[in-house]
Amino acid sequence: MDPRLRDRAMRWIADDPDPATRDALQRLVVAGMTGGDTAELAEVMSGPLTFGTAGLRGPVRAGPAGMNVAVVRRATAGVAAWLRAGGSGSRAVGTGSPVVVGRDARYGSEVFAGEAAGVFAAAGFTTYVLPEPLPTPLLAFAVRRLGAVAGVQVTASHNPKADNGYKVYLGDGAQLVPPADAEIEAAIAAQPAAVAIPVGGPTRTYDPREEYLARVATLRTGGPPLRIALTPMHGVGGATAVHALSRSGFTDVHVVSEQAAPDPGFPTVTFPNPEEPGATDLLLALAARVDADLAVALDPDADRCALAVPTPQGWRQLTGDETGVLLGDHVLRHRAGLVATTVVSSTMLAKVAAAHGAGFAETLTGFKWIVRGGPGLVYGYEEAIGYCVDPEAVRDKDGIAAAVVAADLAAGLRAEGRTLLDRLDELSRAHGVHRTVGVSRRMEPAAGAAVVSRLVDAPPAEWEADRPAPDVLRLRRAGARVVVRPSGTEPKLKAYLEVVEEPTDDLGGARERADARMSALREEVDSWLSS
Repeated sequence: MDPRLRDRAMRWIADDPDPATRDALQRLVVAGMTGGDTAELAEVMSGPLTFGTAGLRGPVRAGPAGMNVAVVRRATAGVAAWLRAGGSGSRAVGTGSPVVVGRDARYGSEVFAGEAAGVFAAAGFTTYVLPEPLPTPLLAFAVRRLGAVAGVQVTASHNPKADNGYKVYLGDGAQLVPPADAEIEAAIAAQPAAVAIPVGGPTRTYDPREEYLARVATLRTGGPPLRIALTPMHGVGGATAVHALSRSGFTDVHVVSEQAAPDPGFPTVTFPNPEEPGATDLLLALAARVDADLAVALDPDADRCALAVPTPQGWRQLTGDETGVLLGDHVLRHRAGLVATTVVSSTMLAKVAAAHGAGFAETLTGFKWIVRGGPGLVYGYEEAIGYCVDPEAVRDKDGIAAAVVAADLAAGLRAEGRTLLDRLDELSRAHGVHRTVGVSRRMEPAAGAAVVSRLVDAPPAEWEADRPAPDVLRLRRAGARVVVRPSGTEPKLKAYLEVVEEPTDDLGGARERADARMSALREEVDSWLSS
């Protein structure tokens, strides 16, 4: 056994305040010292977890490369110190400044949220704690309602069941942007051992649900009732979503019983992400059984939302871009202002905005950039089923509010004898058929960076290249676009493909051409990523 690995592990054990993770790490050390495999020990000691613009995320396990009490204590102490020092040029905060802490229902979330609240309280912050596991958008809402200087949500969103995370919101209610992430990471590194960090002090309970539900109800514009099938996918959004829909006039809501209650084991899905193949099977079966008008899938912390609609051939799940453009058009029919999406999302929203005489902003990937797209923002979305439909209230993606707006749109169309697919046809006739597809390849960051560098140095023939960000490559030619970037949360290289057919009344022919071109483009992109 490498003595340096043993010594690092023993120092971590001595500084870990949690007996459960101390014991787990001790067992790995003993196994290694008696001739056993040390691979797992090396893995859990390979940290620390990187503090990025989405905070921390990783497996719940012992050691610096996991989510555990020691890591959460040191992270919170670092955030507190950064706030005290006036990080990123903001005003330094004083004693008694409010912070708010929330959590989902994943393994470890209750303990981690308690640790975060205790560290903030001991550091002199007025610390508010949400009363039970609640959706992430409610934490973002609470930050603004309380005038908090920061908020922390313990959640891993739609990651696999073994993971948890620590997401930080700033006083404006939005997620971190650089250089705040690097500054906080440095502040965490400067903290003492977790066992030496003070924890404890008075906290206050704050329940944002009533105010949040009242706000979401204002997003309804009218139309007849609908029958809605809903799944929270074993997450924390079910009850709040049902209440939000009811407050908005949608009382005929059927919830997938097998997925209704929070369950950190996610027993009915391989990955708790509505975009994953098979994840919405139970929802679509329920929607067909009850003859629903609309099906809604939330991810486990309810910040994302997927929609499905009935067709003569069965239920069809909309893509993130289809829903994004539908909701953007609907918002602009009722509110004037700026709309925003990212460099990897469909280009159709820009054309929809122009048709409404509205402003449009294209941002880097992530809601931390979307909500900072410019003054007067009324809507933003990203293709990964994230929608911000009420930026004044929640400066982040909000699956529950998006579900209400989607139901409102579907109800208004129903009053006219039309459907969401009819509105998509209308937009396609006006702005062209836009086909988008995401392709990903599992590879380590260094390998992904090498692929991007190769394409930068030698772009494929007939493609024009530019770099919206150092790790993002965009390739364009007439009627087509490809964006290549590494994933921010997984060891994957992602490519986002779009082909566009010019506006026409012959939608059938345009869609056939778009499908054929997309098939050819996928083969071309596969060759780039494989060579």
